[in-house]
Amino acid sequence: MKVEQIYTGCLAQGAYYIVSENEAAIIDPLREVKPYLERLEKDKVKLKYIFETHFHADFVSGHLDLSKKTNAPIVFGPTAKPDFEAIIAEDDQIFEIGKIKIKVLHTPGHTLESSTFLLIDEDGKETAIFSGDTLFLGDVGRPDLAQKAGEIDEKDLAGMLYDSLQSKILPLDDSITVYPAHGAGSACGKNMQKETVDTLGNQKKKNYALNQPDKESFINEVLDGLTAPPKYFGMNVAMNKGGYESFDQVLKKGNNPLSVEEFETAAEETGALILDTRSAAVFHKGFVPNSINIGIRGDFAPWVGAMIVDVQQPILLVSDEGTEEEVITRLSRVGFDNVLGYLDGSFEAWKNSGKETDEIRRISAEEFTDEFSENMKVIDVRKETEYEAEHINEAYSKPLAYINDWVNSLDNSEHFYIHCAGGYRSMIAASILQSRGYRNFTEIDGGFNAIKKTEKFPLSNFVCQSKTL
Repeated sequence: MKVEQIYTGCLAQGAYYIVSENEAAIIDPLREVKPYLERLEKDKVKLKYIFETHFHADFVSGHLDLSKKTNAPIVFGPTAKPDFEAIIAEDDQIFEIGKIKIKVLHTPGHTLESSTFLLIDEDGKETAIFSGDTLFLGDVGRPDLAQKAGEIDEKDLAGMLYDSLQSKILPLDDSITVYPAHGAGSACGKNMQKETVDTLGNQKKKNYALNQPDKESFINEVLDGLTAPPKYFGMNVAMNKGGYESFDQVLKKGNNPLSVEEFETAAEETGALILDTRSAAVFHKGFVPNSINIGIRGDFAPWVGAMIVDVQQPILLVSDEGTEEEVITRLSRVGFDNVLGYLDGSFEAWKNSGKETDEIRRISAEEFTDEFSENMKVIDVRKETEYEAEHINEAYSKPLAYINDWVNSLDNSEHFYIHCAGGYRSMIAASILQSRGYRNFTEIDGGFNAIKKTEKFPLSNFVCQSKTL
């Protein structure tokens, strides 16, 4: 038996590849299925089942493409109602793969169809659970995504999650290995550990959600501090449940080099968003006017989802040469399939053509020190928990995730400085602000981390972030 965790850091997502004898199973595959097909071919095994722990909200699963390419059936837990052919398992139903078995444990709470898959080895021993978004390391899945107005609210779902954990997960042996669907950085939970594998026994000791004295306390603690889910989540659920265009077609359509003239015409005629995926350090020095910068070398896909939201939005890419296919792939993971093409020759081609360019004023933390005065306005776009942990005194907390809510409150006649933790998020914010006509600001390279090192700014007292959740 072989169990391989295939972890994708930018999404904080874990897929699982399981082999026994000449058969295999894959749990929660990513959108692009080529890596799984290569593993199957290398191991000379047949894919018998594709298991989905639930209808994912934060990424588009590869279950449909993988099923079409291998003829393996897709398995969901009880109550799932996909718009395509699938096996809807019963609670406690067992599936055999080679000499091992996978038992379906219906664990509603995160969503109504959420299920945990229990792995039983060749000797009949229960050895691991693939817990999806039911149980994370250090946390549990947020119970606010499957609400139905007038029928079921987040407290009802949290209560279901408590019952699922108490009746299905906690009675299992402490030696059981926990393989969750997500780790730290995912928006599907609020307090996840950076580790991606643990024992159930250790989670019983350390996971705050598993150590509540009663159901009411569990509900209160799990719901406390939850921020609103990213707005693209519902669109990803719809794609996972209803179907989507083949990734092969998405890649073929998007991997389309456009000359400067073709790029400009496409932008004017389609209303496409120009997405520049180069690093902030390069972007600020020069870019196509009205471009939005979300660097590929960061939490790219989640921020695309949070900032652009509409998965149907036409997109034109400006990327470092040679990264175009990677960008299209990572966009597809969160459902942004409408890439019309990319600027051939990247920004240099645009610049060399003599077209108008734009730039953003960025200064170092040391330069910020020289310009600093008590009357200056500073906007901190980090998360609320980061701000609460420590911040520049008198700085305004304006999280990037909510930029559409606060952008119109800015006074364009008043100069302000903007920063995040390291410069990635603040450049996203800066590009959005500038595309909307706000130009009277300066972005700070290195963000709060660099500012703090100067030791020249009045800061709030440090508070451990884990205590602010």
